[in-house]
This record gives sequence, C-alpha cells and structure tokens, in this order.
Amino acid sequence: MHSDEMGLGTLLSHLGEEEKVKGAVVSPIFQNSLFLFDTCDDLHKALTTDLEGPPFHYSRISNPSVAIAEKKIAALEGAEACKLCGTGQGAIALAILSVVAAGAHVIAPDTCYGPVRSMLSEMLQRFGVSYTFVDGRDPVDFIDAIRPETTLIYLESPSSLLFRLQDVDAITKVARERGITTIIDNTYNTPIHYNPIKHGVDIVCHSASKYLGGHSDLTAGALCTTRERMNGIVRHELNYIGSILHPFTAWLLTRGLRTLPLRLKRHESTGNIVARWLETRPEIDRVHHISLDSFPQRELFLKSFSGSGGLFSFEPKVQDPIKIKAFCDSLSLFGRGVSWGGFESLVVPLPITASGVPDGRWFIRLFCGLEEPGDLVSDLERAMHLLA
Repeated sequence: MHSDEMGLGTLLSHLGEEEKVKGAVVSPIFQNSLFLFDTCDDLHKALTTDLEGPPFHYSRISNPSVAIAEKKIAALEGAEACKLCGTGQGAIALAILSVVAAGAHVIAPDTCYGPVRSMLSEMLQRFGVSYTFVDGRDPVDFIDAIRPETTLIYLESPSSLLFRLQDVDAITKVARERGITTIIDNTYNTPIHYNPIKHGVDIVCHSASKYLGGHSDLTAGALCTTRERMNGIVRHELNYIGSILHPFTAWLLTRGLRTLPLRLKRHESTGNIVARWLETRPEIDRVHHISLDSFPQRELFLKSFSGSGGLFSFEPKVQDPIKIKAFCDSLSLFGRGVSWGGFESLVVPLPITASGVPDGRWFIRLFCGLEEPGDLVSDLERAMHLLA
C-alpha cells in the first residue's frame, strides 16, 4: 500500500518498516558508523549519487534507523524528503544557511523563537546578512519589508510565546512570485494539524524533541522539503557543518511517532480545558491560546489548522515578578522547565520583552501534558491566591 493511501495510524506503524529484519516487529538499531560494499565500483556509486540513501555508506550522512523516522515524517508533511539532525535549532540553522549568503536579507516575525532571532540579529549579521523583524499578523507586514536582496521569509505560525499567526497562503504567494524562499517552524502544529508545504512553503522545520518524540527523552530536529533542495542541503550545509541524528535517538523518535495522533488529541483536549478555565479567573488579564473563541485571529486559526495543542501563555493582572515566580514555584504538577511536548506539564514565567516585544509585561507559559485535566486545574486553583 502506498503512503498516500494509508491512514495516520497505519502510516506511523508501518511506513519504512516493511522489511522485518529476522522477523523482529520493532526495527533494530543500526548502531554503526559505516557500511561496506562488495566492490569499489559499488562504493563509488554510493558516494556520487543521491546522498539520501540507500545505499547507505556513512552514518554521518544517512543510516537505516534514521531513514525510517525520516520516511514517516516526510510522508506526514507531504514532502519528498526529510532529514533529521541533533536539535530543532540545528535543523532551522541548516535550512536558513542553505538560502542566505553575504548581502542577503531575511524577514521574520518579531516574536519568533529566541535563538532564531539571535541567529539572524547577531551571528548572520557578522557575515553580511541583514534582517527585518515584523509584527507579521498582517501579511502586508512581510510584503512591505521585501527588498531586492531579500532571499528568505522565515515564518513561525503560531509564533513563540505570544502565539501570533501569519497568513501563510498570502505570504507564500508573493514570495514565489518574487523568487523568495520560505521556511516555517511547524513544531507547534505538527503535520497532524497543519501541512505548510500544501500552502506554498519551501522548507518545513521541526523540533522533534517535542511532540514528535513526545517522551522528553531525546533532542532532534527535522527539515522537510523537495528532494532536489534536500540533496543540496545534504551535500553542503549538512555535510560541512552538521550531521544527522544518532541511530539510537532516531529509534526512540520512531517509537514516539507511533503514538503521535493519540497523544496530540489528549494535549489538545487538556490545553483547551485549562485555557478556558483560566479565562474565567479574575486574576488573569489575558490568555494567549489559538483555539479560544476570544483569540484575536480566530478566523485565521479556523481557516488554517485542524486543531491546537497543549502549549499557551497567559498574562496575570499582577505584574510583580516575585508574586509571579511564587505562583509558579507553588505548583506541584507543573514542573519548572523549558521545552515542552512530552508527557509532563510545565510552567515557565517570562518577561514579554524576551520575545522582542518591548512592553515589559510578564506572562506565564504553560504546557499541558498527559495528566488528568481536572488535576491540573486543581493545581492551578490552589496557587491562584498568590496572584491576588
């Protein structure tokens, strides 16, 4: 059966694992650095053809264990190819570096992921790459910022921390007309809720450490695109400055992918319950969750995505950092930590200035894990007096 004919659960359970090595229901881990060939001609052919594999020749470039997870993610995204590397930021960096050079110009949302913002404003600026950060909620923000030297529009919808959306269809239409490459971070949505390639995006990136892995036991990054573009990235950016994911980590990622649709439904349901409850609390000024009826870009959310997730933020009316941190410290089911997408619920207090919005307000980011929704609400309710 072709992957286009498979349902989600079937695809994630079987695609890429049709060959049962010695009858094993779970594919083995190919924990080796290189692969041997019968003849020198066979080796030379492997070195000079498609570097995606097979045939595999060196695990710095491709490996059977990694290829299984890559095949599943590519099929989920509707992409011709996927490549996995060590972190989500690593995947984003490889993607960005593949489309910029000295003199290039990049446009990105001002609330994009902090390390991406720093990469554009600090590291790449040293090499003659300029940038413009825009609000991005109106596609005209991106279109008006385009210059003759613009080679990349970077998207993150919803964006980090404030969960602002971009009208991807409107932006990619103009980008393609003007020969500008588009990259999007699709970590929040996963391919279950959104497929950016169908909306004109050229390269899709993920932090697979989060929902795709789902168990808080790995770090990984994925980038998905056409086979032609991927071969260029593999031959250059990946080959020169990066390397693929380790085989054991890829095996863990494949395990996590099998339950992705089931887990995401639970995260979505719990996130909606908790966010709606927070909206009723007098201590809360505003809840930033894309699925709420009160979300300012509600129409764009309904048009773009098939669902939401367990990650959102809220602004307490009290703006005293001491009280805000005391509230977070008093929670027993929400661990204080970064990242998200695993089985555990998380909380982190941050000033909104960290996202590039200079109004100096504090907010609290929550991630709702796989605990019972009522227990999470009770945990938050017990601590609410600290925000009074």
